[in-house]
Amino acid sequence: MLGRTTSAPYGRSSGRYARAVAAAVLAVAALITAANAVPAHAAPDEPAAARDEVRDG
Repeated sequence: MLGRTTSAPYGRSSGRYARAVAAAVLAVAALITAANAVPAHAAPDEPAAARDEVRDG
């Protein structure tokens, strides 16, 4: 049977799909972890215009 693209007929590729799903889950988990690892920057307590008036006066 020359020209076959799979090594086993029917049902044997479920392991390949399981590995693909596991890899996708790990990739999503890594992206979520990386997004949450960045420290948040706190917003200033008052607007910049109010800070500048206090410094000038």
